[in-house]
This record gives sequence, C-alpha cells and structure tokens, in this order.
Amino acid sequence: MYRILIVEDDADIAHAIKKHLETWNLQVQCVENFTEVMKEFFSYQPHLVLMDITLPFFNGYHWCQEIRKISQIPVIFLSSASDNMNIVMAIQMGGDDFVAKPFDLSVLTVKIQALLRRSYDYVGQISVLEHKGVFLNTQEAVLFYQNKKIELTKNEYRILKTLMENKGKIVSRERLMEKLWENDSFVDENTLSVNVNRLRKKLAQEGLTEFITTKVGMGYMISI
Repeated sequence: MYRILIVEDDADIAHAIKKHLETWNLQVQCVENFTEVMKEFFSYQPHLVLMDITLPFFNGYHWCQEIRKISQIPVIFLSSASDNMNIVMAIQMGGDDFVAKPFDLSVLTVKIQALLRRSYDYVGQISVLEHKGVFLNTQEAVLFYQNKKIELTKNEYRILKTLMENKGKIVSRERLMEKLWENDSFVDENTLSVNVNRLRKKLAQEGLTEFITTKVGMGYMISI
C-alpha cells in the first residue's frame, strides 16, 4: 500500500484529503509538528508528499528542498497562491506538480495516482536509516547530518549501515569484517580498525564525536 504524507496546516483540508485518499486504498498521515517535518518524513517513509506552500515556521519550498537533498520521491504542491510565479517557484524548488486551492478531490486523486504509477514502475521505496539526527540513505549510500552531506567510502558506508541497522546492539568485529568481505576485498583485523578510525574521524569533523563506541573485546555499537 502506498503511503502519502500530507504537510498542510489547515486541519480541515488535511483531514478531508486523508479521508478521501483512504477510500482509494492509500495509507495517509498528516504532519502535526511543523518544526519537525523531516523527522516525520523519515519516520513514515512516504511514497509521495502533498505540500502546502504557506506553513508555520518554514514554508513548503524549504521543506521540499530538504526532501530533495536525500530523496527524489514525488512532491505535489497545494496552494491558494496559484499565480504563475508560485507555480514556477514550486517546480524549481523540486516539486513535481502544482494543484491550486480550492481543488476537486477526485482531480487530486487522479494526479496522485498518475505520479505514483510513473514513479514506482521503475523506482523502489526509499530506504533511510536514522539515529540522533544522522540520516543514511541506503539507496544512494549518502549520509546527512545537520543539512550537510558527508561523503563515505564503500567500506565506511558498509560499516555505518551495519551499525545503524543494529543500533543499541553490539556488532562484533567478525560480523563487520564479513560485511566488508562482500566488497570482494581482503579484510583483516587491521583493515577493519583503519576503516573504523577513518569513519570516526570523518564523523567527528562534523560534530559526531561519540557516535560509534567501542566495546572492548566485543565489537562496536552506535551510541544510544
């Protein structure tokens, strides 16, 4: 079932859309905390976002740009400000379509279905791992923290992905070496240590000084 995230501060409009889309076998969630739109985005992992332009704190253009830093999922802007400038701005900021308010729910549904059909005939679900504001897009092997993109090597990515998939648990050195072996390169104890140290240094440069902790004689884990 496709998941739709609605970012709309008019509760009546948001819930009317939600109720209607659910009759079309779509799963729908409405953002309630407009200071943490991205947190809800990562938690819900929608297939499509409906985005109002005028929102509390930050406008829809801002949130669309934040989404575009880590995902190419479809975004449809909803707004009563339907002049040409706003339509052009919405598309330039990463939107895929623009629907002017007031709108017919049936027309909106058809647009949503068309975008889902075009997008997911060839694009799978976006998968993102998150912990303490650190976001790892596992489809694109990209790490983000405080709106910064952190480049990772293949080995660094494999190590971090394994640790984040097991956050709160100790991951043995042996298991990490097995993951690195999947890269068809020789990995011994020293190679693993070098890669972990490089990853830690890279994270520390961005303020994540204790993100990875060592459990002596056992392995590593993501700090909790």
